[in-house]
Amino acid sequence: MRFFKIFCGIGFLVVLISNVWTISGWNESRGVYDDVCYLRQAHLFERFGLRGINTDAVFDDDHYLKDKLKAIGFAEWNDVKRIPCHTFIPAADKYVMQYPPGTGFALALFPSGFQVVPLYILTSVVAVGFAFIALVRASTFQLLMLVAAFGDAAIYLMINPTKASYSMAPTMMLCAAAGFLTVKFFTAQPRHRMLLIALTGLLIGLAVNFRLPNLFLAAGYGFYLAGAFLLARSRTTFLHGLSFGIAFLIGIAPTLIANAINAGSPFSTTYGGVDVAPPELNPAVLLSYLVDVQFTLLAISVLWTAWLWRADRDRGRPIALLVALNLAVNLIFFMTHPIFTPYYIIPIDMLSLWTLLFATLDLRGRAALPQPVNA
Repeated sequence: MRFFKIFCGIGFLVVLISNVWTISGWNESRGVYDDVCYLRQAHLFERFGLRGINTDAVFDDDHYLKDKLKAIGFAEWNDVKRIPCHTFIPAADKYVMQYPPGTGFALALFPSGFQVVPLYILTSVVAVGFAFIALVRASTFQLLMLVAAFGDAAIYLMINPTKASYSMAPTMMLCAAAGFLTVKFFTAQPRHRMLLIALTGLLIGLAVNFRLPNLFLAAGYGFYLAGAFLLARSRTTFLHGLSFGIAFLIGIAPTLIANAINAGSPFSTTYGGVDVAPPELNPAVLLSYLVDVQFTLLAISVLWTAWLWRADRDRGRPIALLVALNLAVNLIFFMTHPIFTPYYIIPIDMLSLWTLLFATLDLRGRAALPQPVNA
């Protein structure tokens, strides 16, 4: 087993090196509107520090955004009413960026002009780290093969389709960490569980600062913890839910502050247009998901969840139930959202898959694998 683990570890490093080689050749000026706006967000943090959370278009007095738009050939670069990724807020009579502040802040941690490459390299390194944690926990050859296949795929996914949006890089890191902590919550000693569920809530809350739809990543946890309290009516289950909720609110605090500054209220959105359209079932959107890699990952998540539910009635079912609730809520939201992108359901896919992987390793070990049927 030790030899095979070393061999699989080398495989992870090979994929990591391939990622780094690919990422190193990326150009930050891809001509994508989202990229320009995230870089403008980072530029505001670089200029004004934490005051850069205010994304009012009037702060483009150094023409950073206009120059970026001209560089990608945007014809109406000088018309504030046509600036991509910005929304007009009538109450404040200003144009502000629609995105929460996390992605720009993450990019601003790196040198201007060399921000995207190190962020994505860091993302890949984190994926390798969690793959190695899983590798150490693999107790059988079958589990080792599962970890090897999952780890290589997860590391590769850190660049494709993650590269489609800069907001996805930090999201993917948090999904891996939250999946690991979720399983720890269910398997740890009782005295440690409150801290673990609080850390999980904090990470998922932080994820909202990178992509607002990450808010739905908390839905399954909320339903599960509320249901556990209603069934048990115990102080422990109440404190678990309270800890998760408080930590989640702390995590999303930057977005609430940004909303208050940019939209006039913590609970007012800076998004507009199709992003705030009412839910509807669009056959074209559904078909786009069905033929995309996201659906393949979703199908694996659903089948794996069903298997875990049947394989371990005592400790596997609570995790399977939480994952199932999370998948259901996110599926309903994104399948009724009027637009499709190649990364919308990747966060819930990866949060679910990392959770299921560590659940299989930590809860089942050898017994987690289907037993051969005797003739």
